[in-house]
Amino acid sequence: MQDENLEKIENGEIETDGPGGFDTQDSEIEVLKAEIESLKNQLATARADLYNFRQRTERERVKSRKLITEDKIFEFLPVLDNLDRALCVPETSPAKDVLVGVRMVQRQFLSVLESSDVTIIPTVGHPFDPLLHEAIETEFVDMPDQNGFILNELMRGYRTPERVLRAAQVRVGRLRG
Repeated sequence: MQDENLEKIENGEIETDGPGGFDTQDSEIEVLKAEIESLKNQLATARADLYNFRQRTERERVKSRKLITEDKIFEFLPVLDNLDRALCVPETSPAKDVLVGVRMVQRQFLSVLESSDVTIIPTVGHPFDPLLHEAIETEFVDMPDQNGFILNELMRGYRTPERVLRAAQVRVGRLRG
């Protein structure tokens, strides 16, 4: 019965003015409708906030994992440096078998770094880039095309697609004068 009256009021079939009319009920209905609409808006906002929170949390988790991986790789770089130093032994020395073994370990280590998107920063013959290289020494050159170019690599540098893990330490050519 009450639902029928509400429907008739909404359709304009029953007038709500006058004594004993539906003015009070009509205003209560409008208040309730406004409250329902407000609750719907709050629910939609809460859902959007939850979605955004989940997205932000996932991005932060991925970023955190990348940083942890990069930090762990950074700890392995001195090991690779020592392998590189060991490989500087001339092949004619009596330790040739050791040298072959160390070279195999170095290749394996480099392949692990490569699978983690870590690459060696190119140096010799490339122009000096302070974002990738650390100039340890300069050397005077007579050729203008060698000015500002890397002549020698003192220590390798490594990077991921996102950042430099360690800048390459290099010797850079510089014109006299």
